[in-house]
Amino acid sequence: MASVGLIFAASAQASTPARDQTGAPAHFPAGIDPAIFQAQVQLDRAGFAPGIIDGRKGRFFVMALKGFQEARGLEQSGVLDAASRKALAGERAPTLIRMVLKAEALEASFTPDIPSRIVDQATLPFLGYRNLVEKLSERFHTSSDILIRLNPGLKAPRAGMELLLPGLLPSDRTYEPGLPARWRDVLADLNISASQPRAAKIVVSNSQSVLRVYDAQDRLIAQFPATTGSDHDPLPLGKWMIRTIAFMPTYHYNPDLFWDADSSDQKAQLSEGPNNPVGVVWIDLNKPHYGIHGTPEPTLIGRSQSHGCIRLSNWDAARLAQMLRADTPAEFVA
Repeated sequence: MASVGLIFAASAQASTPARDQTGAPAHFPAGIDPAIFQAQVQLDRAGFAPGIIDGRKGRFFVMALKGFQEARGLEQSGVLDAASRKALAGERAPTLIRMVLKAEALEASFTPDIPSRIVDQATLPFLGYRNLVEKLSERFHTSSDILIRLNPGLKAPRAGMELLLPGLLPSDRTYEPGLPARWRDVLADLNISASQPRAAKIVVSNSQSVLRVYDAQDRLIAQFPATTGSDHDPLPLGKWMIRTIAFMPTYHYNPDLFWDADSSDQKAQLSEGPNNPVGVVWIDLNKPHYGIHGTPEPTLIGRSQSHGCIRLSNWDAARLAQMLRADTPAEFVA
């Protein structure tokens, strides 16, 4: 939680963003739909992740809305209708917040030059964020492009700058004391609330590119967009089990396991960090070499391919990890 304070000081206007006549925040450039942006923030807070928060009605926004509608007993239309707006209105925190950038944020340590080849990344002591904008975009579950469009001044950030950010500050940061201190910092950095429901099982749909979380009464309680394998390395359909969860993992690169590895590649161990190939968390399955994990490229979730594992954004993977325990069932379906 300390790292949050190093970056921001609360603005006096943080809880009262300007609004237009529809009730949606008015601070949006062209191409960002205020109503969709607002619904994306509300869905994210409710546990139905819409992908990158960008104010666009994309595939994962529709899937998240359908999941939310199912969980609330509404018609699963994927349309932001009156009933869905009313249900989402229970997520009352503001859509946009104003926060002031502190000088310490500009002095933070970053990893600006990350090689493209995995074997070259192994030479780095930490695979951190490349810059402040990348760090802020992950913290607020959006992209660097959207963040700069909301805050053009971030092209040249300075202390005291007031930023407009998605309203995703968690209401609860009292993380379990038994969690590693480093992991508690990561959860705070990614704006993950300490209050998460307990998963009784998860279901990964290959055709829909989503991971769904169910409780002990078989009710849908959360949903996340996912990358689920490829034609060469398809998702291993069937019933599996969560074995262990590794926070801020190192990554053991074995080219023998990758059909597309360079013939000159040697085995390598990569340091931890949000730009590690598996991101901030590895959720191990009882199938060798397979797991659920984060990513250094959240904008590619559901739009790229994996080597058979399930890939989520770092913030969604971290949130999911807080819902899971060892031996949680995992079902992978077509």
